[in-house]
Amino acid sequence: MDWEHLFHTQNILDKHIAANHQLAPEQLMDKKILALLVEVGELANETRCFKFWSNKQQSEKSVILEEYVDGLHFILSIGLDRSFSYESGAVASSSDITEQFNRVFEQIIVLKRNPSKETYKELFDTYITLGYSLGFTEQDIMSSYDDKNKVNHQRQEQGY
Repeated sequence: MDWEHLFHTQNILDKHIAANHQLAPEQLMDKKILALLVEVGELANETRCFKFWSNKQQSEKSVILEEYVDGLHFILSIGLDRSFSYESGAVASSSDITEQFNRVFEQIIVLKRNPSKETYKELFDTYITLGYSLGFTEQDIMSSYDDKNKVNHQRQEQGY
């Protein structure tokens, strides 16, 4: 995956948002952590992987992928604020999606408590593993990220 492209693209969006809203990155870390938790929750909701009481099917793959890249936007943004980068580690898919979601939530809290390069990489690896477990390819993720990034820029221009 072209991480350099993703970080560069996210940096442009973050600067745009900061300029539009007169924000400094140091004001936003707790908000970004909470936003990431919410986005991961929205993603889990679309997969319905934990809804053992319901027979309703999960959302379409495109909806799930869009929710997934919403979370990726915040992970990239948090890394930029901390001057962290990412290089792919050992990631694979997992058959237990619910357990993988729980790992992501845990890693977000670990990062909040200990914002180190190591905990950031662990979170990123765990999130990428979740994406692969959901059936997404690197190309799916890159294309959807770029599409959503354009939407996010348009939203900023429209006073979102």
